[in-house]
Amino acid sequence: MRTRRPSRREFLKTAAAGTVAASIPTTFLRAQERPQTADAPPNERVQIALIGAGGQGTSDTLSALRVPGVELTAVSDIYDGRLTRAKERWGSQLFASRDYREVLARPEIDAVIIATPDHWHQRIAIDAMKAGKDVYVEKPMVQKIEEGQPLADVAKQTTRIVQVGSQRVSSIVYAKARELYRAGAIGDLVLVEAWINRNSAMGAWQYTLPLDASPQTIDWDRFIGHAPKRPFEPVRLFRWRNYRDYGTGIPGDLFVHLFTGIHYVLDSMGPTRVIATGGLRYWNDGRDVPDVMLGLYDYPKTASHPAFTLSLKVNFEEGGGENQAFRFVGPEGVLTIGGGGVTLSKKPRPKDPGLSIDTYPKAMQEEITKAHRAKFPDQPELQPVSEELFSAPPGYSDQYEHFVNFFESVRTRKPSVEDAVFSFRAAAPALLTNDSYFEGRAIAWDPEAMKRSSRTDTGSRQ
Repeated sequence: MRTRRPSRREFLKTAAAGTVAASIPTTFLRAQERPQTADAPPNERVQIALIGAGGQGTSDTLSALRVPGVELTAVSDIYDGRLTRAKERWGSQLFASRDYREVLARPEIDAVIIATPDHWHQRIAIDAMKAGKDVYVEKPMVQKIEEGQPLADVAKQTTRIVQVGSQRVSSIVYAKARELYRAGAIGDLVLVEAWINRNSAMGAWQYTLPLDASPQTIDWDRFIGHAPKRPFEPVRLFRWRNYRDYGTGIPGDLFVHLFTGIHYVLDSMGPTRVIATGGLRYWNDGRDVPDVMLGLYDYPKTASHPAFTLSLKVNFEEGGGENQAFRFVGPEGVLTIGGGGVTLSKKPRPKDPGLSIDTYPKAMQEEITKAHRAKFPDQPELQPVSEELFSAPPGYSDQYEHFVNFFESVRTRKPSVEDAVFSFRAAAPALLTNDSYFEGRAIAWDPEAMKRSSRTDTGSRQ
């Protein structure tokens, strides 16, 4: 008998001060361990293919195969070693090919996971949709701004399901933050800040190179694709995030997660102005992207939120492992997302603003004080800080939940929780962060029309 996940509504109802792990049905924890072929009627079986079998693609597939009725039947990668490893992991019956087009040509495949370097996302996603496949594509959805609208257009024309792998839109933690914000828990939003700090070689994308990397084991020309032609240099393949030709640096790898979470919590389309700075400070290993990035973003007033400023920061320099958090700041409180939960901290402002009159003549001080006390008869007091913590249960995985949502869309044809339009609006400010950094200037953006703007009066200065 198929086990049942707790719904977001159940989580939001049961979450209260302290952890909510005890309130989650035990069926949820068992559901996290379901085998890939758990009970599902034959007409609900979904056969998938993996295109790009690196670390992220493997992680995605492991999560996808925990969803009942999902089966992996094919894999494509340009490095032979990863095709071998896929068969070791998932069985020798897998169809394997260096050429993703051979995978797309197979009629039994319903959907594909695309986890290639960023510069291949758009091309493969469009080819997959035109081949009649639903698409789960890793973030960022596209490598360049001009690629976003064409991908969204094909998704609309083909009516294929497109979901992007930035899983915070499927998280019960972010759903709780969204509910609290909508309920006015912090008052009118004035500032959002978020950061991800890392201090490890793997965190900085210094991935291990295989011992057999050679032109015989790697389809180098297929990897390069439409990027500038270069002689064989395996470090550029296995550490592709370090190079502008194939990746999108810190903004495309990490900022896009932050934008996704912010836009989901606030129902926002995106900023109107982007300003970035940073540099290459420590990881001078041949990469041509910064290892420290800071971005400022002006968001305009909309029906769902007031004008506000967003501050993002990522660095690969800080000691102490990895830490990350969001803070949604308002005059009535702060919502902080981090550590697997959301904390609401409330410190009401005192009604009495106090006085700063010590430098005035004594007679004037007395007159001001008398008028002030008539208006504020009580002395200002320090207001206590109250906190409520809402936590996801132990073992909770928003990546798994994201795939549950994806396959629900595949089966029902209902819209994805993170479709091409939403995803482009999250990817665009991340890509514009790179443009601002490398062009050395602020960039205007029209989030509704999803295109660069020539306006100079953008921003939250309203």
